[in-house]
Amino acid sequence: MAFVVLENCIRCKYTDCVDVCPVDCFHEGPNMLVIDPEECIDCALCEPECPAEAIVPEDEVPEDQKEFIQLNAELAKVWPVLSEKKDPLPDADEWNGVAGKRQYLER
Repeated sequence: MAFVVLENCIRCKYTDCVDVCPVDCFHEGPNMLVIDPEECIDCALCEPECPAEAIVPEDEVPEDQKEFIQLNAELAKVWPVLSEKKDPLPDADEWNGVAGKRQYLER
């Protein structure tokens, strides 16, 4: 079982989680991160590091966000690996906690 990045990461893209990942399973898109389920070793180090609380174990993904399981797997195949922390998006704090951000996902 892997961890999954959920909707609240969109337009935030905090990368605190990347610093603690021992296997470089995070991939970076224009305004979100995803986790490669093939690389994730289920160590749980990333979950508490996410300021947006946007990372959960696959079996705890809320029903209304199940599509993010497939989305993480799909986008991890095309987005580059991110292995070190970067600054979040400039208006990340304003977007943190905003519901209904799927429409803003940039591929």
